[in-house]
Amino acid sequence: MQDYQDIRQDMRATVEARRDLGPEYETALIESFVARLDATIAHRVRAEMHAAGAPKARSRKGNSGIPIALGSMGIGIPLTAIAAETSGTAGLLLAWGGIVAINFAHALSRWRERD
Repeated sequence: MQDYQDIRQDMRATVEARRDLGPEYETALIESFVARLDATIAHRVRAEMHAAGAPKARSRKGNSGIPIALGSMGIGIPLTAIAAETSGTAGLLLAWGGIVAINFAHALSRWRERD
């Protein structure tokens, strides 16, 4: 219940400050109050999650390379046929160069996340 009292006091102080400072400071005062209110709510949510034994959020480091690999194969097969038929070897090399570049960029970003 202490949080409710703190919020009420903050709101009263914000309204009093608005009366003292005038309407030109209204936006700043409201934003300040909302920021304090957000922090209070976030603190409550964390406390309730901790009390309930909820697991902490963890980063997604699983096998995120699998969708990229499967997507590359799924796109690569029809792209190979289209590029080879319409542009010949140059189109084929360009298409697969793009696929390799995307896979390389993904692998590089995962490598940087580990460090």
